[in-house]
Amino acid sequence: MDPKGKPWIREAFLQKNIGENLNQCLTCIRRCKIKDGSSGYCGTRVGKNGKIYTMLYGIVSSMAVSPIEKKPMFHFYPGSQWLSIGSFGCNFRCPGCQNWEIAHKSLKILKMGSFIPPDELVKIAENYKCKGISWTYNEPLLSIEYILDCAKICKERGLLTNLVTNGSFTEDSLSSLIPYLDSARIDLKGFSKETYRRIAHLENFEEILNSIKKIKISNIPIELITNVIPEYNDKREEIERASKWILENLGDETPWHLTRFFPHRFLSHIPPTPVKILELFREIAIGNGLKYVYIGNVPGHPAENTYCPNCKNVVIEREGIYLKGVYIKKGRCPFCGENLESIKI
Repeated sequence: MDPKGKPWIREAFLQKNIGENLNQCLTCIRRCKIKDGSSGYCGTRVGKNGKIYTMLYGIVSSMAVSPIEKKPMFHFYPGSQWLSIGSFGCNFRCPGCQNWEIAHKSLKILKMGSFIPPDELVKIAENYKCKGISWTYNEPLLSIEYILDCAKICKERGLLTNLVTNGSFTEDSLSSLIPYLDSARIDLKGFSKETYRRIAHLENFEEILNSIKKIKISNIPIELITNVIPEYNDKREEIERASKWILENLGDETPWHLTRFFPHRFLSHIPPTPVKILELFREIAIGNGLKYVYIGNVPGHPAENTYCPNCKNVVIEREGIYLKGVYIKKGRCPFCGENLESIKI
């Protein structure tokens, strides 16, 4: 804890000294070099007294009980309720971020958040009879110290954990989280250096792909999402490459959500994604071998449902983020008997 007694200021878990009063943050792939009196790209980690400190420990900006479908995750206990929480800051600051009010803001607004100790947070989840806790809304990796402390308690009390993340782990942060992670919904901003440069202000996304593969190898359920933005990542060749990479590295049962962009923040001048584009991209991905490709942010669209990849009948029916029916019986399609055990019910 900080000498002044502020419980939300903690020494950063992952850092390396590289000089006098100069340390390197090892939380995310930016690996910022932070000297005393300065902060990293995300603005949530500062240099002080020869060390890096997080300013976010236990700070909650947003909290809600919501279905797992809102992440979105469609194959991990459909219809289950989760305590969803967020904090402040982001290490990408995407120009069209829908949660920019908390993700892009300076830590000067910390007073707008609430400090909730780990044990208290887990008790809240228990009181609302949640399946688990989901760290979402802003990039959860910035709260890794808090997440680890909370997740350890979750494991002791039988609650599950979920991260809604951009996937920018370092080897150190990912290896620390994997033992306590039960599921992950990961952004795939696109599939080119240009796209990641324009959307995430990142020069290389290979580390993100490697982290996704490591999570898969660890047998942690993964679902991917791509927010299809006109003029940014709506290129057919990117969808082709991305779908083939998913098939080859994660398997044909990996859920992929192609969602409709709506104007936000610095991209308020760009119109919503045409639904026909999403439908075309879904056809391409399925044509390349993926079994479960969804269309999001288009309420009432048939591609919100889960279809048996063999007989094409609806096996999970949805309306937006709300579950209407699960028809899978003992891990199999009730119509043709196809094995659907990759969907956790």
